[in-house]
Amino acid sequence: MAEYVSTDNLDVVKGIVEKHREVPGCLMRILQDTQEQYGYLPLELQEVIADELDVPLTEVYGVATFYSQFTLKPKGQYKVGVCLGTACYVRGSQDILDEVVGILGTTVGETTEDGKFSVDATRCVGACGLAPVMMINEEVYGRLTPGEVKDILAKY
Repeated sequence: MAEYVSTDNLDVVKGIVEKHREVPGCLMRILQDTQEQYGYLPLELQEVIADELDVPLTEVYGVATFYSQFTLKPKGQYKVGVCLGTACYVRGSQDILDEVVGILGTTVGETTEDGKFSVDATRCVGACGLAPVMMINEEVYGRLTPGEVKDILAKY
């Protein structure tokens, strides 16, 4: 198993499974809680979930890869999301996203080499009145121009 998956990690995941085991359709909640705890869903933790639920690993993996809320790779310390929903897109969010990936030297869906930033294109974040919108973790930056991106990223 990966170095990341310690005995303590396994016990925590087993506890998450036990907490939700009796709830119909519990797999989604288990994956959400596990990802919340560890930041992503490495294969080793998916194996524990499958074993504890007595379901095939392919079922767990299938759900984890189907829903975009789940990630199988570790994310950066700062998660940068640029909204590409309709309101943001028509107000120039693609230019914002292009600026972000240019400055950070990575691509959408990836993490910088130093592990500091992850970049994602998101769909509507519910802040259409502030379009175009970029989020860094839970902080929302609205009415952006590409020229503001560098200074915002420099804060992190």
